[in-house]
Amino acid sequence: MSVINVGQAVVLGVVEGVTEFLPVSSTGHLKITEGLMGIPVDDNAVVGFSAVIQVGAIAAVLVYFFKDIVRIVSAWGRGLRDMEQRTSHDYKFAWWVIYATIPIVIVGLAAKPLIEGPLASLWVVAASLIVGSGVMWAADQMGRHKRGEDDTSFKDAMLVGSSQILALLFPGFSRSGATMSTALILDLDRVAATRLSFFLGIPALTGAGIYELKDALGTGVGAAPLVTGTLVSFVVAYGSIAWLLKFVAKHSFNAFVIYRLVIGVALLGLLGAGVLDS
Repeated sequence: MSVINVGQAVVLGVVEGVTEFLPVSSTGHLKITEGLMGIPVDDNAVVGFSAVIQVGAIAAVLVYFFKDIVRIVSAWGRGLRDMEQRTSHDYKFAWWVIYATIPIVIVGLAAKPLIEGPLASLWVVAASLIVGSGVMWAADQMGRHKRGEDDTSFKDAMLVGSSQILALLFPGFSRSGATMSTALILDLDRVAATRLSFFLGIPALTGAGIYELKDALGTGVGAAPLVTGTLVSFVVAYGSIAWLLKFVAKHSFNAFVIYRLVIGVALLGLLGAGVLDS
């Protein structure tokens, strides 16, 4: 028997698609939803399922930003063949994304037992939601929002990419929240910070999904729930991406800060009352 059925996979796919790129923590919301449905959040198969359905959300990024990705990859390919092409920003940016992914890969492999064990607790999720809210609010206030996407540098990419480690170690902190907050502190505007978060998430999340696929299939999750959850997350994530880019062009991150605080405090209450098992 699969530890996750098709109906639960649909619900989790919707949650993943909505929250993956919003700075509210998709991992945190998945764990809360799994807990409410009676699914063991620290089961290896469940952890693997969560990582695999992220690939659906990443596929939505690939489709939504297809022209940008083709332009960047083409510039990278031209640069590999011709030294004169290596001065272009797109060529450099492609390498920056690769370099910026290395820290999270190293930490992810080294800390896997912790990530799938003690750090998978809903207590950690609740605390991370609340602490991450403070970080996001401070970053939005501190940032001068004066630099666009073309102004990003190698330093920006490495710092923003490395900040993904916070979300990896502390589910609830939010990968998007960590990367966007770091970008804002570096004075990128909200749209540039959001787009940079998208691009840096592509290799990290795709790699995590592929790496966890064997655990998801081999330890208790059937192919049908995996496929269903991934397809649903793709469709929902595409709409979420379009909405988020329009939202951040005109609004601050305060709505996300307040939402995270409410969810974090509510989760603490549910855990304290014994309604949810950590």
